[in-house]
Amino acid sequence: MERNDIKTKVLKVISEVLDTEGVVIGEDDNFVFDLGADSMQSLQLVAGFEEEFNIEMDEDKALEVQTVGAAVDFIAQYV
Repeated sequence: MERNDIKTKVLKVISEVLDTEGVVIGEDDNFVFDLGADSMQSLQLVAGFEEEFNIEMDEDKALEVQTVGAAVDFIAQYV
């Protein structure tokens, strides 16, 4: 899967979980500081990514990912 395709799906999950419709999200945006994710939403993002990509990630390592771009790169390891 191409990186851009992964990014599109990542942004879709972020939009659904964090209700960011209409917000421009960049690869450098931090899930907590820029997008306002709390700990529960962080878990929901991981679950959403797993569902969207039909993968199972190392949850502890996934929760260490801080930015949108890092999430795209992290997920790319699994697809």
